[in-house]
Amino acid sequence: MNSGSKGTCSAVVFDMDGVIFDSERLVMEGWKIIAEKYGYKDMEQVFYRCIGVNTAGTKEIVLAHYGQDFPYDEYKKETSRWFHERYDNGRLPLKKGVREILAYMKQAGVPVALASSTREAVVRQELSDAGLLEYFARVVGGDMVERSKPAPDIFLRACEELGVEPKEAIAIEDSFNGIRAADAAGMMPVMVPDLLPPDEEMRQRAFRIFEDLTQVRQWLASEVF
Repeated sequence: MNSGSKGTCSAVVFDMDGVIFDSERLVMEGWKIIAEKYGYKDMEQVFYRCIGVNTAGTKEIVLAHYGQDFPYDEYKKETSRWFHERYDNGRLPLKKGVREILAYMKQAGVPVALASSTREAVVRQELSDAGLLEYFARVVGGDMVERSKPAPDIFLRACEELGVEPKEAIAIEDSFNGIRAADAAGMMPVMVPDLLPPDEEMRQRAFRIFEDLTQVRQWLASEVF
């Protein structure tokens, strides 16, 4: 891991849910509502383990908890429909400081990518609806790599597409699995916690931990770019 000082970093890779959009809590709300509708308990506990994981990995976690007879595909469709009916077409709330940090990156001429466990088509649509797609030189979705976070694949793909070495790139993440993935990729993991506060493992793996993207932007401007 490099020092993060000026001249040592050449790109930034953002996660989306919980970093760009304040969506994790909304998705969890939908998961709980639909689970309670069908009499399944402990869905919040299961949801926390799925944060940062792609669709295939999420299915494995849910089935491991509830059993192989859990109707995951139908459940996923219903929770997805619940979410999109409420938050499509630019209605997803942004996290604090998103537009400011992306504008700063653009002004500074720093290449920016997005690496999300969500499917690429959904990622592009949500970014487009929010007027943010133009800020990202590359977009990598969870369906574009074989292994999900915490494996490093998605971040390695993002760095490859940006044409930078992982050690020269900062990854901005909210989830434990995202920080683990960025660390495994050899990047500089910066944590902006969302639903779960950092534990000792996260304090060990993360290069920096900030309360919000406003603090991240100030750090980037003063010490990195």
